[in-house]
Amino acid sequence: HDADHPGVPNSQLVKEGTEIAETYNGKSVAEQNSVNLAWNLLLQDKYQDLRAAICETQEEEIRFRQLVVNSVMATDIMDKDLKALRDNRWKKAFSEESLAGGSGGGLLEEDEDVGQLQATARDAINRKATIVIEHLIQASDVAHTMQHWHIYRKWNERLFREMHKAYMEGRAEKDPADFWYKGEIGFFDFYIIPLAKKLSECGVFGVSSDEYLNYAMMNRNEWEKKGAKIVDDMLEKMAQECAVAAADKATAAMKQEGSDSTDASTKGSSSSEKDE
Repeated sequence: HDADHPGVPNSQLVKEGTEIAETYNGKSVAEQNSVNLAWNLLLQDKYQDLRAAICETQEEEIRFRQLVVNSVMATDIMDKDLKALRDNRWKKAFSEESLAGGSGGGLLEEDEDVGQLQATARDAINRKATIVIEHLIQASDVAHTMQHWHIYRKWNERLFREMHKAYMEGRAEKDPADFWYKGEIGFFDFYIIPLAKKLSECGVFGVSSDEYLNYAMMNRNEWEKKGAKIVDDMLEKMAQECAVAAADKATAAMKQEGSDSTDASTKGSSSSEKDE
């Protein structure tokens, strides 16, 4: 996931008409690219034993690839169609009827096919497992938001720097400083906290599920209090770093110019001595 990420969103890759945007028809560009890179790596001869351990049959390999693709594609949270599909699958997998074992509480009628019911049960289990794995990948993609405040701050700043760099290079239309504070609050309210609640509801992390949800809510509240100043501090810090870098560059240029002048002077003196 995120292998070979170019540091700009998919929309920018499509706008620039990049090669990978054309390759994947502008759809989940970075995600599809990372899947193919990883899959091609797995197919190398040196990973033959690993492949055999993961998939014993071709049917399992097809299923495994589908699972990998679905999981990585789930991290494209900007694609509304994909999000709607995931939400519907979650509701179907974890609806009250599904959790109860189907209509009628799962009781068998005399004329019902037991084999068919077993297959249906397996499908339900596979559906739940798949959608949970997709949400686990989503959680890992934004794991910093569900951990200690200092971890959240560390990765939040790195992302801010990445997006600010893209803006300064003309590869983003908006300066992240203009929306970062309010954007993070919305991100917590409409994505992070609902995601943490889903993971808590399905119980995949056991007792730790509540811990992740609590961290997400605490970080959200802490950001609401301190976020505006943090954005200002990050901007000031980067401005100072740019000033230092510019000064270092100017000093290096002056040293190089002085060195070039010295070399030229030395060569001139040598030529004069030879003429004499």
